[in-house]
Amino acid sequence: MFKMAVPEWKLIVRAVVVYAALLLLLRLTGKRQVGQLAPFDLVLLLVLSNAVQNSMNAGDNSLVGGLLSATTLVGLNFLIGLATFRNKKLESLIEGRPQILIHNGKLFEDVVAKAHLTRHELNAALRMAGCTSIEDVRSAILENSGEISIVPKYNSGASYG
Repeated sequence: MFKMAVPEWKLIVRAVVVYAALLLLLRLTGKRQVGQLAPFDLVLLLVLSNAVQNSMNAGDNSLVGGLLSATTLVGLNFLIGLATFRNKKLESLIEGRPQILIHNGKLFEDVVAKAHLTRHELNAALRMAGCTSIEDVRSAILENSGEISIVPKYNSGASYG
C-alpha cells in the first residue's frame, strides 16, 4: 500500500506530460463550459481519465504513488493558473481569446463554425438573453469560458447620464 513500484520523479514527470498533453488536446477541441457539456463530451472526459491513468502511474497502484500524482496535477494546475494570470500572452495561448459571433445583428457564420457552435446552442443563448432573433443582438461574444455573452440592441429602460 505504501511501497512504490516506480521512482517518485518518474510519477511526477509522467503526470506533467499527461497534464500538458490533455491540456493541448482539450484546448484544440474548442470552448465549452463544464455545465454545457453534451453527453458525448462528458463520456469523452471520463474515458480520457481512464485512458491516461496507466500512463501516469506506470503500473504503480500504491497509495503514495496515487497521492503524489494527484498532488503533482493539482500543483501544476495551480501554477498554470498563476502563470496565465500574470502573463496575458500565455493566457491567450492556453485559454484562447473571446470571439465575436454577432455584431449589430450580423452573424459571423465562419466564427460560429470555427467555434463548433450549433445554431441550437446559439439560439438557446439568445433566448436566455431575451432576444428572439439575431437582428435583436448588438453583440454576442463567445467568452474564454465557453459562455456566450449577449448584449441586446434594445435599451432595457435604464437611463445613463
